Amino acid sequence: MQGMTLLILQVGPPEGPSLIDFFAQSGPVAKLILSILALFSLLSWAVILGKAVQLSRADRQSAAFLDVFHRSSRFSEVNALAGKLHASPLVGIFQAGYAEIDSQIKNAREREARPGEAAASAHGEYRITSLDALQRTLSRAVLVEIRGASKWTSLLATTAAATPFIGLFGTVWGIMEAFRDIGMTGSTSIVAVAPGIAEALINTAAGLGAAIPALIGYNYFANRIRGVRASMEDFALEFMNLAERNFT
Repeated sequence: MQGMTLLILQVGPPEGPSLIDFFAQSGPVAKLILSILALFSLLSWAVILGKAVQLSRADRQSAAFLDVFHRSSRFSEVNALAGKLHASPLVGIFQAGYAEIDSQIKNAREREARPGEAAASAHGEYRITSLDALQRTLSRAVLVEIRGASKWTSLLATTAAATPFIGLFGTVWGIMEAFRDIGMTGSTSIVAVAPGIAEALINTAAGLGAAIPALIGYNYFANRIRGVRASMEDFALEFMNLAERNFT
């Protein structure tokens, strides 16, 4: 009875090697290609996760900053609280504009204090001398903040564009290996071509696996950054209106 049981167990189909087993026997070129694709994938996922955290925090702190900005009656009060909300790109724009206003007011006071110079303002202080300079400062600050928000997203675009072709190169190389094995062995059986086909399939899948999330992430963040840019430009215009109303 025991001998019959052993016979039944041995009759089952033998377990063949997996694709990973075939790939482990592949050449160094295929392994190098897979390593490059894995590196691209890891970097793109790091950018996706980091950028998601960065933009989510920026949105929260921008909402809090706008609430403070609209409730405060003086720029100095806003500036005192802005340092706690540094993740918001609006804070960088406000601080650049505030520094420009402060610089212009100080320069006007210095000119007023010199003998023979005209008064800097009708009230003796708190008057800016150039709205154009303030506008250029705000525009430059918007560009700086946009560069900060867009940082590393180009890696996602590069990954989405390059990794399918890297995977395709691995596919072609694997097929070449399969034909080489056929020529060396003179056999067209699946056993002879399996390692080369495994290289082709795994590298193709790895290329697509790296490219698809990077492409989706890039399009998503590009849309988010466009929204951030629009909000920064709106805030810069609002800041200019307030400065023109209160300091000219």
